[in-house]
Amino acid sequence: MSVKKVDVLLVGAGVMSATLGKLLAQLDPSLKILMVERQAKVANESSHGLNNAGTGHAGYCELNYTPGLADGSIKIDRALEINAAFEVSLQFWTYLVDQGLLPTPEKFINPVYHQSFVQGEADVAFLRKRYQALHTHHLFEEMEYSEDHAVLHKWMPLVMRQRDPKQKVAATQVKHGTDIDFGFLTRKLVKALLKLDNFELKLSHTITSMKQHDDGRWHVRVKDNHSDKTKTIDAGFVFLGAGGGALPLLQKSGIPEATGYGGFPISGQWLICHDPKIVRQHTTKVYGRAAVGAPPMSVPHLDARIIGGESVLLFGPFASITTKFLKEGSVLDLFSSLKSANLKPMLSVARDNMDLTRYLVSEAFKSHKERVATLREFYAEAAEHQWELAAAGQRVQIIKGCDTKGGKLEFGTEIVTSKDGTLATLLGASPGASTSVQAMIEVIERCYKQRMKSAEWKRKMKEMIPSYGESLDDNVALLHEVRDRTLDTLGLEHRASRTATKA
Repeated sequence: MSVKKVDVLLVGAGVMSATLGKLLAQLDPSLKILMVERQAKVANESSHGLNNAGTGHAGYCELNYTPGLADGSIKIDRALEINAAFEVSLQFWTYLVDQGLLPTPEKFINPVYHQSFVQGEADVAFLRKRYQALHTHHLFEEMEYSEDHAVLHKWMPLVMRQRDPKQKVAATQVKHGTDIDFGFLTRKLVKALLKLDNFELKLSHTITSMKQHDDGRWHVRVKDNHSDKTKTIDAGFVFLGAGGGALPLLQKSGIPEATGYGGFPISGQWLICHDPKIVRQHTTKVYGRAAVGAPPMSVPHLDARIIGGESVLLFGPFASITTKFLKEGSVLDLFSSLKSANLKPMLSVARDNMDLTRYLVSEAFKSHKERVATLREFYAEAAEHQWELAAAGQRVQIIKGCDTKGGKLEFGTEIVTSKDGTLATLLGASPGASTSVQAMIEVIERCYKQRMKSAEWKRKMKEMIPSYGESLDDNVALLHEVRDRTLDTLGLEHRASRTATKA
């Protein structure tokens, strides 16, 4: 059996692996990097344009990142964290565009206003408090707020059309929001990597086993899906960037840090409109509040999107129950993931989240008419024949042990690394691709600790990410400096003047 020796093995050809590969290749061009993908295409699962929200999650419009607290205040820490992380992604993409390593920005990222919209006295009060809490922070200083129907008609005409003028409504907007085709971005990152002598991509290859040897290196068995021939990859470092498929691979690794993790898969569907007459009437992303009991990925939003060069409108996503970990996965995925170490947390979460399960089942059985009725809360004139159903991506939410309840369900993301730093993975879903650069920098910091201490790697990281090592949350001048550069380079100039905002 043939053995191929590499420095880095990237499992999965999605945005996480592509980002990590590009970062490492820039830090040390001599690294031998191999990317292995189970499917025949790059970015065909969670990174595909239709399989994610494409919002460029920055906390501007996603209300679930700013929950209300029992005392009536708004918790904004998560929104600040996500916003700062997204700025890191923008900096890296700006660097790659400047270096000619990514195509012209409009191919993968475009300026789209990010708006939040709520109805009713209670939600209006919530949004007002949210704005007051966020607007005073420099990361959100350009956010605008209004409860005026006339103003909102200008901001979101499709949403406000035929709306009762006496209805209590409110909205916020940020003009330098983005729409991102993460599928296109990922393919271009991989294309740039393929130009390097030390990078290789193997599509239609499946990982069948993993074992760490005494020297710390990983021997990973890989099967060619076409010929069924197998080979062994001898890797110094392994990153499991397989989206929903990361958990089963982590379990194959056998590292102690994997113990107790389980996964709760959720699928989704969009309503999509291709009609140019309607599409051109709505040019923003409008997020509402999730229904009680709904997972965060089901926050309703009406999105202007550009996918594969086509302008469309998406509404949803409508969550649904599934046992698959990937769209192209197996209905046995969930059951195969059950192990003695995670059985208690999994059963505990199942017991404590029956409301969520019932919600997912009810969503799965909604008719097209019922889904369009939900859309009409945002767009009153929506006609059933103008919208079609399209499958969104699979997400696997994290389940982990908990001393108080036996297990807990988490809706964020979590990086898991082996103690010796030779293996890492990313579990969970949101905010996902938008914060991929920050997440992969953390992987590098954990797994290449000694090399990150070197002056050369620090210098190179600072060249790629000008804010590296500093806090955009704390440093107002630095935030303004890097944001001005990224908005200019990436063509995201839509923003209010800073002077007018402060006034």
